[in-house]
Amino acid sequence: MIETFQQELPHGITLSCRAAGENGRPVLLFLHGFPEAAFAWDEMLEHFSKPENGGYRCIAPNLRGYEKSSQPEDIKMYRPKAIAQDIAALIEIQGAPIECLVAHDWGGASAWGLANKMPQLMKKLAIINSPHPGTFLRELKSSPKQQAASAYMNFLIRPDAEKMLGDNGYARLFKFLDLDGADSTWLTEDMKRKYREVWDISLTGGLNYYRASNLRPPRPEDAAAATMDVPREALTVDVPTLVLWAMNDIALPPELIDGLEDFVSDLTLERVEGATHWIIHERPQFVAQRLGAFLKR
Repeated sequence: MIETFQQELPHGITLSCRAAGENGRPVLLFLHGFPEAAFAWDEMLEHFSKPENGGYRCIAPNLRGYEKSSQPEDIKMYRPKAIAQDIAALIEIQGAPIECLVAHDWGGASAWGLANKMPQLMKKLAIINSPHPGTFLRELKSSPKQQAASAYMNFLIRPDAEKMLGDNGYARLFKFLDLDGADSTWLTEDMKRKYREVWDISLTGGLNYYRASNLRPPRPEDAAAATMDVPREALTVDVPTLVLWAMNDIALPPELIDGLEDFVSDLTLERVEGATHWIIHERPQFVAQRLGAFLKR
């Protein structure tokens, strides 16, 4: 059964969280991306909280800016360092390193950084279609294919993005969830209702992640990623890491996993044919099985 609670953090941010499983059990922490929210992980929370699947305490926070979590007005408050501070504080409240940090999309941006800077907070890392900042920056700078695939980012930073995305019952935003042209039977009317409820109260927060970052395609009027250089020591990850990569993700092409082993010392990489960016919805049982096998190693 899913429970919800508000978790106050020492630095003044509150995260609304969804959870399953008994307190005191080893913890799995799940981070969502855009344009989703913590509810996207409900099936995983219920699965891994069952005794036969490890009996974990499973927690999925709504990242700052989303749902009923704190929504700072200052765009600088959505930079990666601030988001990572939230996740680190949430982990420290658990009282021990978590068994695994599991992340998708924007959640992965925070997870990669946290695994680099504070690896002591987690025993393992699992990434699902969230590019490593080193390979993403490389491709944004040099690959016309990635620049075209990420062009939507420059739309999302527009000041009128909220209005354009909200028109006609969020019609344009729902296209993000069906962008890859795959089977979207998971996107039921009940699921659409959950998305609308989140977007109605926190769409700006999600968009502010894009507005706060230069990690987007360069344009003549906006150098964006072309201005960025990240030292290698800020990109390496040494905790055991699983990367599941859906190969039909048109926003995040497979070239993003080329050279990933140069940054991750203990890497398990699985390419998943026929799946899209929304693999956690399309193939939840497959994702759960792969995560479960990784946790047992």
